[in-house]
Amino acid sequence: MQNNKIYLDHGATTPLHPKVLAAMAPYWNELYGNPSSYHRTGAVAARAVATARETTADLLGTRSESVIFTGCGSESNNIALRGVMTAARASGKGNHLITSAIEHSAVLETARQLRDYFGFDLSILPTDNWGRVRLSDVEKAIRPDTVLISVMAANNEIGTIQPWREIGELARAHDILFHTDAVQLVASRRWHFDNEPIDLMTIAPHKFYGPKGIGILLIRQGVKLISSQTGGGHENGVRAGTLNVPLIAGAAEALRLAMDEQDSRIAHVTSLRDQLLDQLPAALPGLCLITGHLSERLPHHASFAFRNVTGNDLLMHLDVAGIAASSGSACSSGDPKPSAVLESVGLGPEWTKGGLRLTLGAQNTTQEIDYTINTLTGIIRNLLALETDFAVATV
Repeated sequence: MQNNKIYLDHGATTPLHPKVLAAMAPYWNELYGNPSSYHRTGAVAARAVATARETTADLLGTRSESVIFTGCGSESNNIALRGVMTAARASGKGNHLITSAIEHSAVLETARQLRDYFGFDLSILPTDNWGRVRLSDVEKAIRPDTVLISVMAANNEIGTIQPWREIGELARAHDILFHTDAVQLVASRRWHFDNEPIDLMTIAPHKFYGPKGIGILLIRQGVKLISSQTGGGHENGVRAGTLNVPLIAGAAEALRLAMDEQDSRIAHVTSLRDQLLDQLPAALPGLCLITGHLSERLPHHASFAFRNVTGNDLLMHLDVAGIAASSGSACSSGDPKPSAVLESVGLGPEWTKGGLRLTLGAQNTTQEIDYTINTLTGIIRNLLALETDFAVATV
């Protein structure tokens, strides 16, 4: 089986950059030591981890002590929410968590589990019709026992950039910790974490041409967590488990390349994104809506809803046509249920099963986007014609 000819699912994962692969290579079978071992082979591996941690910290504007390596972005979110809430309860500081209705499931389902199985109080905030959390809703939800606010920096399904800075400043004014899942946004701006109103931030390097199986959690110095994964004292006691040296080295190199090449990458994908946003709704008037904010959105992200069409049908036909796309989060693609994110932005049932996310990368071209627009227009019209013929036949 071969890959799709056109890959438009960079929001799910990206191909590994050749320089990242090269950075990882020595640590598979040449410099293979366990960085926790007390001998020279282990010390070489430990030095590689320390260098990667320092590189990551420098690029994100923080100290190396704030950088925690995890197994993925979902794990980073779990550590943040579970660790902060458990520590707050243990110290008697509070029991209340605030999040939004459009968070990645690694945040939203973790928050619900904390409520349903561990007795924490939870407020889930709605969004406006652009998919943005309203600052006034955050402020209304704050209680004397609020411990943590967790709102993503940018939404993975519709690409809307959240007012994360304003929410973080509001949290800080109330002496509340603020966590943001920055998985989709991190490679699209410069960061000075120690100067940002953020206490914990989640990163997944495979979203910016790094390896899968590695995540990063930034934790501001002084933030208290109780680890949900016990064992050795790895990662300052936050995350037990032998460190994956090759992936850590690859993560740091991917982040370095993302920052070095940021301007050119953004310019390239933004032009392709705008081509999609301009031309696809125009080709399907009344049948296609842009979802998410028109200007406050990720540079590589175009998302749409199609009337009376299901995302599963779209993905299947696009795949046959050689185009890889997504109906939303890669963690939920293939799920025929209405999109909770599209429901949150106020779309009716004729739209909420027909979400499509097209996320762009370095290898995409204007010719590929032309082909995608023409192909997708034909698919939509054919699907609607089939539905009409079926309805007539069953009368």
